[in-house]
Amino acid sequence: MAKKLLLLIHGDIDEKYRNRYIGSEDISLSELGLQQIRAVRLWLLTQGIDCCYCSPMKRCMESAKIVLEQIGMGCKIEPDLREMDFGRWEGLTFDEVERDFPDDVSKWNEFDKDFFFPDGDRIGDFIKRIVCVADYLEAESADTVLVCAHGTVIRLLICYFLGLDPWQYILFRVKPASVTTIELFDGAGVLSGMHEMGQDI
Repeated sequence: MAKKLLLLIHGDIDEKYRNRYIGSEDISLSELGLQQIRAVRLWLLTQGIDCCYCSPMKRCMESAKIVLEQIGMGCKIEPDLREMDFGRWEGLTFDEVERDFPDDVSKWNEFDKDFFFPDGDRIGDFIKRIVCVADYLEAESADTVLVCAHGTVIRLLICYFLGLDPWQYILFRVKPASVTTIELFDGAGVLSGMHEMGQDI
């Protein structure tokens, strides 16, 4: 029997943060985000969740709590699931970053593993962190594992389990409060669902 990973991205955040680089800033779900998670919960609870791993950031912990409260299940808080730290890019739009950090933008676009966000994460270190996450998810004995995390984390996990290069994360878009399903067969991943029950409300 295949192991099933349900990769849930947290719900919407406040309008003032949308379309901005938000990584290390620890913010809560918006009212829309709460509604989105309540909607996706209906589908998730049909999947027979055996355990849950969650980012320590508020927007993810709030999302996981909404999903799990009806079945009385807790979650394992995993620091490696936190979002990338964008350093001085935090809170900026892409246009603002392109204006203020033009040289850095080209390196970021190349997904250079030695690139550091100014005062933030190094891409190579972030990728190593995601590989660690993938290793313990693969080693988890439970059959159906819910993972509540962030967009960059989920997109890199997809790449890892499908055997793609990390830079190919740009090929995937994950909408707020949507679920990406990956089935693992002896460590090899099959993408069996995307945007499950992700809704615009």
